Amino acid sequence: MRRNFTYTFIAFIAIAVQTVAGQVAPKEKEILVDLYNATNGSEWTIKWDLDKPVSTWKGVKVEDNHIVGINLFRNNLEGNLPKTINKLKSLQDLNLAFNKIGGEIPATITKLKQLKSLHLEMNRLTGKLPEKLGDLENLETLVLFNNLIDGEIPKSVGKLNNLKVLNVSSNKLTGIIPDELGSLSKLESLGLFENTLVGFVPKELGNLVELKELVIANNQLMGDIPQEFGQLVNLQVLQLQNNKFNSFNSLEFMQSKEILVFDFDGKKPSLKFRDINTTKTGVAETEFEEDKEN
Repeated sequence: MRRNFTYTFIAFIAIAVQTVAGQVAPKEKEILVDLYNATNGSEWTIKWDLDKPVSTWKGVKVEDNHIVGINLFRNNLEGNLPKTINKLKSLQDLNLAFNKIGGEIPATITKLKQLKSLHLEMNRLTGKLPEKLGDLENLETLVLFNNLIDGEIPKSVGKLNNLKVLNVSSNKLTGIIPDELGSLSKLESLGLFENTLVGFVPKELGNLVELKELVIANNQLMGDIPQEFGQLVNLQVLQLQNNKFNSFNSLEFMQSKEILVFDFDGKKPSLKFRDINTTKTGVAETEFEEDKEN
């Protein structure tokens, strides 16, 4: 009898520990319910069972009883992002890409100080980018392509010292490319393709020595390519076509040996590049990959 009692007690303790491990603070659960209701959760491809522990909900990652990740990639979310999203203080990864989310990105999202990755691409987002995006001090990835976002790129983006990927292509952004982007010393990929950006390309972009991809095609940029582009020694993808540039002569100063994609208005380069073997380069596909389920 005692042995059976012992086994039953141990089993009870195991279940209790597992239950506690799957719990989150009631306030954090409320925020998830806000997200569920605001994005038509009853019509999601995979719905949340609100009566079960949060740790069992699709795409929700829980650590130390706090929500640290939400991944609802291609799950038929439709509606607006709730302003209360900022109360998930431990959130590190937010992936709501390839859905039907509209409205503006709530300004409150800039209070997520632990956020490292933000994927909102392929939605229907409108309005301007939050002015205080630079407050996301731990952000490493910011991907917002294929939305309807307008206005200018906030200068505060230049404060994102840990940023490695910035892609705001295929939106309705206007204004100039801020000089401040040249401060993103860890940046490896910069996508500004297909907006309505104007003015000169900042020479400060030449400071981005870790940059591997630079896509600024399909805008209304003008003037000359900065001579400072010669410092982009790690560049592999460079797309400049369909702008209003006066000259590409400064590209002669480029020394990268790794250029795989090089395109400026589809014309065969007549320039004398130092080390670039243009016979091995090609034209990049402008279609975006859909493998963001990570």
